[in-house]
Amino acid sequence: MTAPVPIPAPQALAQNARGIAIMLAGILFFTLMDALARHLMRAGYDPMQVVWARYTGQFVFVMIVVARHLPGILRTRHPVAQCIRSILQFAATSLFFLGLAHIGLAEATAIMDVNPVLITLGAALFLGERIGPRRLAGILVALAGALIVIRPGAGVFSAAALFPLGAAACYAGFALITRWIGGRDGIWTSLAYAALVGTVATSAMQPFVWRPVAAGELWGFLLIGGLGVAGQLCILRAFTIAEAGVVAPFAYVGLVFATLWGFAFFAELPDRWTVAGAALIVAAGLYVWYRETRLARRGGPKRPA
Repeated sequence: MTAPVPIPAPQALAQNARGIAIMLAGILFFTLMDALARHLMRAGYDPMQVVWARYTGQFVFVMIVVARHLPGILRTRHPVAQCIRSILQFAATSLFFLGLAHIGLAEATAIMDVNPVLITLGAALFLGERIGPRRLAGILVALAGALIVIRPGAGVFSAAALFPLGAAACYAGFALITRWIGGRDGIWTSLAYAALVGTVATSAMQPFVWRPVAAGELWGFLLIGGLGVAGQLCILRAFTIAEAGVVAPFAYVGLVFATLWGFAFFAELPDRWTVAGAALIVAAGLYVWYRETRLARRGGPKRPA
């Protein structure tokens, strides 16, 4: 993989700021989707039926939007990368939903939140993005905040905890490939490939897991696809216009959202340690952005920051 073409510092700062804002919106949509998925699984639906609803909803939405541009929208300069990226995203979603069926929303999200560390390290190794001790320290502090929230014990580090851990690894690969593709393929092309792969894979599973959807739960199966589309659009855009190592730490804010949804929807009241850890996560993410701001004002980093 080759590194993206360098851009001037002021322009990079503006792009990074926009990428951070879009990333936060995407995380909001995705955590709402996760909460809804947990609700549906607690109602007795198989995790892969819920994943099917997520991807089928995205597929229908994308096909409606791009109908006039078919089949051209499926043309890509990087067919192999698009397929691998879509498979990794599907694997990340499936593994995370499987984890939600067995452990709490905040716990699963906290484990999943190792992915920014993997993304940042991968960006340095494969994309040539600069990383130094200050940015790395901010990410590690955010990870420490996640550990404060979950206070690891036997309940978290069980076999079920391997599902969100695997999801984190798959998501990191997805994010890095998305960054590498950049603007060379349109967002709708990437969305179409992801929706197609996820829909085909999960549809093949439905004869073995399908349960008729109750009328009172139909809204959830319809909404989960829309939330997935909104979140995916934001994530794709964020990683396209900003450095992966800059926007990645803000994925930790998802833990804050997950804790809030856990309280609002499942009566899981966060304790003082959860609040303290969440505050540390947000502070660390903002510090990374603050470092980028100062370096840009000085005319760009002369060394990794």
